[in-house]
Amino acid sequence: MAGRLEGKVALVTGAARGQGKSHCIRLAQEGADIIAVDILEQIDTVRYPLGSDADMADTVAQVEATGRRIVARKADVRSREQMKAAVDEGVQLLGGLHIVCANAGILPVKEHSARAFIDAMDVDFGGVLNTVAVTEPHLSAGASIILTGSTAGMMPSTLNNPALGPGSVGYGLAKTFIVQYTETLALQLAPMSIRVNAVHPTNCNTNLINNEDIYKVFRPDLENPTQDDALVAFHVFQAMPTPYVEPVDISNAVLYFASDEARFVTGINLRIDAGSLIKWPDGPKG
Repeated sequence: MAGRLEGKVALVTGAARGQGKSHCIRLAQEGADIIAVDILEQIDTVRYPLGSDADMADTVAQVEATGRRIVARKADVRSREQMKAAVDEGVQLLGGLHIVCANAGILPVKEHSARAFIDAMDVDFGGVLNTVAVTEPHLSAGASIILTGSTAGMMPSTLNNPALGPGSVGYGLAKTFIVQYTETLALQLAPMSIRVNAVHPTNCNTNLINNEDIYKVFRPDLENPTQDDALVAFHVFQAMPTPYVEPVDISNAVLYFASDEARFVTGINLRIDAGSLIKWPDGPKG
């Protein structure tokens, strides 16, 4: 059923690549106009490539190819001021806001420093707080807020691997907070008929896991593991026979939460995890 989001405007953070790019395209395919936001520069503690100007230009081109409008802006989710400016401009140009996808996230494992922990918390949870804060004044009955967590954040020991360092601890803590924040925020906004839900992916086929640092964590037995080497270990994480899910698998869940089909669905923490949590409820051993 096409056109499920006809006449709606969606904000997506982290829109230049990965899951955010996929969300922009999938929501536009169903009729939504898009406000796309991304930092469009590197964060020092993150080694793998974050979204670039060229990546954002590709997001814009793919959304426009669906026939929908898009307002793309450079903004850092860690800055409430930058986010407010981008959102306010997008709402003015597109005429409203109905869907909020607080998707931006990082997993810094470049260096073992307190800064990596701080950066992960500031982006992965602080960025969600900022996104909600600047969008809520624009929302009315029927609006949908969708947060991005992580199945790994539901596994107590998964992200405490010393090889991943403080950045992973920050990522895991932020994603753990998303679970309770989703339910609590949903209750606060329910009287306004604004819904809040979260998606919690397992390994997803993006740069966040497809990089040399993560390959070394999954294959510590090899000096310079390749993606093919890591895929063997990625497979072990899921109960179903796949190394990871694809960004569009998450986008399809986001689409459901954004649509009127989920008009009475709120406070849900939905795993798209190929069975990883039921396989490893306390996290992989070793």
